[in-house]
Amino acid sequence: MPTKIDEKTQELCQAIIAQPEMIAIRKRIDTFLADDNARTQYETLMNKGQALQEKQQHGQPLAETEISEFEKQRGALLANPVALGFLDAQEEMHEIQKTIQKRISKTLELGRLPLEADLEEGSCGHGCGCHGH
Repeated sequence: MPTKIDEKTQELCQAIIAQPEMIAIRKRIDTFLADDNARTQYETLMNKGQALQEKQQHGQPLAETEISEFEKQRGALLANPVALGFLDAQEEMHEIQKTIQKRISKTLELGRLPLEADLEEGSCGHGCGCHGH
Protein backbone atom coordinates (compact mmCIF):
# COMPACT_ATOMS: atom_id res chain seq x y z
CA MET A 1 0.00 0.00 0.00
CA PRO A 2 1.56 3.31 -1.07
CA THR A 3 2.42 5.74 1.70
CA LYS A 4 1.99 9.51 1.58
CA ILE A 5 5.73 9.76 0.92
CA ASP A 6 5.37 7.40 -2.06
CA GLU A 7 2.51 9.49 -3.43
CA LYS A 8 4.34 12.78 -3.00
CA THR A 9 7.54 11.34 -4.47
CA GLN A 10 5.53 10.20 -7.48
CA GLU A 11 4.09 13.73 -7.79
CA LEU A 12 7.59 15.21 -7.55
CA CYS A 13 8.86 12.87 -10.26
CA GLN A 14 5.94 13.80 -12.50
CA ALA A 15 6.61 17.50 -11.93
CA ILE A 16 10.29 17.04 -12.76
CA ILE A 17 9.72 15.24 -16.06
CA ALA A 18 7.04 17.76 -17.07
CA GLN A 19 9.48 20.70 -16.81
CA PRO A 20 10.36 22.21 -20.22
CA GLU A 21 14.10 21.91 -19.52
CA MET A 22 13.72 18.20 -18.74
CA ILE A 23 11.74 17.67 -21.94
CA ALA A 24 14.52 19.43 -23.88
CA ILE A 25 17.20 17.34 -22.15
CA ARG A 26 15.32 14.13 -22.92
CA LYS A 27 14.94 15.17 -26.56
CA ARG A 28 18.71 15.72 -26.93
CA ILE A 29 19.42 12.35 -25.31
CA ASP A 30 16.91 10.57 -27.55
CA THR A 31 18.33 12.31 -30.65
CA PHE A 32 21.81 11.11 -29.67
CA LEU A 33 20.62 7.55 -29.02
CA ALA A 34 19.00 7.45 -32.47
CA ASP A 35 22.18 8.68 -34.21
CA ASP A 36 24.45 5.69 -34.86
CA ASN A 37 27.36 7.89 -35.98
CA ALA A 38 27.29 10.06 -32.86
CA ARG A 39 26.96 7.04 -30.58
CA THR A 40 29.87 5.29 -32.29
CA GLN A 41 32.03 8.43 -32.02
CA TYR A 42 31.19 8.73 -28.32
CA GLU A 43 31.77 5.04 -27.54
CA THR A 44 35.07 5.02 -29.44
CA LEU A 45 36.29 8.08 -27.57
CA MET A 46 35.19 6.71 -24.18
CA ASN A 47 36.93 3.38 -24.87
CA LYS A 48 40.10 5.14 -26.02
CA GLY A 49 40.05 7.39 -22.95
CA GLN A 50 39.57 4.43 -20.64
CA ALA A 51 42.43 2.53 -22.30
CA LEU A 52 44.75 5.53 -21.92
CA GLN A 53 43.73 5.99 -18.29
CA GLU A 54 44.37 2.30 -17.52
CA LYS A 55 47.74 2.53 -19.22
CA GLN A 56 48.65 5.54 -17.05
CA GLN A 57 47.44 3.81 -13.89
CA HIS A 58 49.77 0.92 -14.66
CA GLY A 59 52.69 3.32 -14.92
CA GLN A 60 53.04 3.02 -18.67
CA PRO A 61 53.95 6.18 -20.55
CA LEU A 62 51.54 7.53 -23.15
CA ALA A 63 52.91 8.07 -26.62
CA GLU A 64 52.40 11.48 -28.23
CA THR A 65 50.58 9.75 -31.10
CA GLU A 66 48.10 8.20 -28.66
CA ILE A 67 47.43 11.54 -27.02
CA SER A 68 47.09 13.40 -30.32
CA GLU A 69 44.77 10.71 -31.72
CA PHE A 70 42.60 10.97 -28.61
CA GLU A 71 42.51 14.77 -28.88
CA LYS A 72 41.63 14.49 -32.58
CA GLN A 73 38.75 12.11 -31.80
CA ARG A 74 37.63 14.37 -28.95
CA GLY A 75 37.62 17.39 -31.25
CA ALA A 76 35.55 15.50 -33.83
CA LEU A 77 33.05 14.45 -31.17
CA LEU A 78 32.71 18.02 -29.88
CA ALA A 79 32.22 19.24 -33.45
CA ASN A 80 29.23 16.91 -33.82
CA PRO A 81 26.17 18.92 -32.71
CA VAL A 82 24.20 15.78 -31.77
CA ALA A 83 27.04 14.48 -29.59
CA LEU A 84 27.64 17.91 -28.09
CA GLY A 85 23.93 18.20 -27.31
CA PHE A 86 24.10 14.84 -25.56
CA LEU A 87 27.14 15.84 -23.51
CA ASP A 88 25.46 19.09 -22.49
CA ALA A 89 22.26 17.20 -21.64
CA GLN A 90 24.23 14.78 -19.46
CA GLU A 91 25.78 17.68 -17.56
CA GLU A 92 22.43 19.42 -17.11
CA MET A 93 20.84 16.18 -15.90
CA HIS A 94 23.67 15.71 -13.42
CA GLU A 95 23.17 19.24 -12.06
CA ILE A 96 19.42 18.68 -11.67
CA GLN A 97 20.04 15.39 -9.84
CA LYS A 98 22.59 17.07 -7.59
CA THR A 99 20.16 19.90 -6.75
CA ILE A 100 17.31 17.50 -5.96
CA GLN A 101 19.51 15.22 -3.86
CA LYS A 102 20.92 18.18 -1.95
CA ARG A 103 17.45 19.55 -1.11
CA ILE A 104 16.13 16.18 -0.01
CA SER A 105 19.25 15.40 2.03
CA LYS A 106 19.11 18.79 3.76
CA THR A 107 15.41 18.34 4.49
CA LEU A 108 16.07 14.98 6.13
CA GLU A 109 19.12 16.30 7.97
CA LEU A 110 17.41 19.44 9.30
CA GLY A 111 13.93 18.03 9.84
CA ARG A 112 12.45 21.01 8.01
CA LEU A 113 12.48 22.61 4.59
CA PRO A 114 15.93 24.06 4.02
CA LEU A 115 16.39 27.79 3.57
CA GLU A 116 18.56 29.03 0.72
CA ALA A 117 21.34 29.70 3.26
CA ASP A 118 21.17 26.03 4.31
CA LEU A 119 21.82 25.00 0.70
CA GLU A 120 24.89 27.16 0.13
CA GLU A 121 28.13 25.27 -0.43
CA GLY A 122 29.91 24.63 2.84
CA SER A 123 26.82 25.19 4.95
CA CYS A 124 26.07 22.32 7.26
CA GLY A 125 22.94 23.76 8.86
CA HIS A 126 22.25 25.67 12.06
CA GLY A 127 23.74 24.49 15.31
CA CYS A 128 26.96 23.16 13.81
CA GLY A 129 29.12 25.92 15.25
CA CYS A 130 30.60 27.02 11.93
CA HIS A 131 28.29 29.99 11.36
CA GLY A 132 29.54 32.29 14.13
CA HIS A 133 26.07 33.29 15.35
